[in-house]
Amino acid sequence: MKKKIALIYGVTGQDGAYLSKFLLKKNYLVHGVKRRSSSLNTSRIDDIYKDPHEKRNFFLHYGDLTDSLSILKTIEDIKPDEIYNLGAQSHVGVSFEVPEYTANVDAIGTLRILDSIKTLGLQHKTKYYQAGTSEMFGATKPPQNENSLFYPRSPYAAAKLYAHWITVNYREAYGIYACNGILFNHESPIRGETFVTKKIVRGLCNIVKKGSGKIYLGNLYAKRDWGHAKDYVVAMWKMLNQKQPKDYVIATGIQYSVKTFVNLVSKQLDMKIFWKGSGLKEKAYWNNKCIIEIDKRYFRPTEVDSLKGDPKLARKELNWKPQSKISDLIKDMINEDLNL
Repeated sequence: MKKKIALIYGVTGQDGAYLSKFLLKKNYLVHGVKRRSSSLNTSRIDDIYKDPHEKRNFFLHYGDLTDSLSILKTIEDIKPDEIYNLGAQSHVGVSFEVPEYTANVDAIGTLRILDSIKTLGLQHKTKYYQAGTSEMFGATKPPQNENSLFYPRSPYAAAKLYAHWITVNYREAYGIYACNGILFNHESPIRGETFVTKKIVRGLCNIVKKGSGKIYLGNLYAKRDWGHAKDYVVAMWKMLNQKQPKDYVIATGIQYSVKTFVNLVSKQLDMKIFWKGSGLKEKAYWNNKCIIEIDKRYFRPTEVDSLKGDPKLARKELNWKPQSKISDLIKDMINEDLNL
């Protein structure tokens, strides 16, 4: 039987790495697009990449979501059965500093892929997955589902909202099988170091190892719905393997504050921490040493206070539910960092 061909933008990222390995187990031929960089950024996929001279089923290509010609040529050459657009400037805080670049990659990058599918006449062959985000809900009260109003509170969320609606438009206008996965926060041992969960886990692991150190955080009382990335990539694949394309919220349905996440990590590390103070003066102590402080530089110009997904539709129609609890996620992240 002929193998299915998948093309992944953002293949070197957390989700791209997990999805690649999942699809390879499903006997796909997997093509990934990575940006050219003077430093190697393939550590998450080095275990599945083989010498180009050997027979293999995983391939890497240079490209960029800001480059229409490279997108068109790559899709034309590969003619994939499925395209997963996981590429993005994905850091919410950074998007306030580089809003134009964020829009170019996250919003117009999506348009470039969709229009390439249309231009090449692949709308009846190639299925498309767009990586949405719970940040699009922003200030909307939780729980948030597929019918909740969008209220983006950052350039990142606004760019992703354009990507969401242009995906819907190309689905309805040109008959492309195109889905939006509105994924709530999902983490893993290979999460980027600048994201708050990884920052907390790595910081506390280092403090335990060295007996000293300090972490600086922003809004301790922001609440998020955290799941494991390895579970969420399964939902992406399921979306592209339904009879009809549809948009789904993917989440655990449980939320925790950043402060609670800190407490859960410290508990697994057998660190007895205690908190003192309030507001910007709130601090955490361990062995009578201050190990966590608040830095107002980590607050966003417009905060998102509470995100909690309602994944009932995905459970019903995709037969999907998360396999990992937050304790499992934290254990995986801690083990990775302690073994470094």
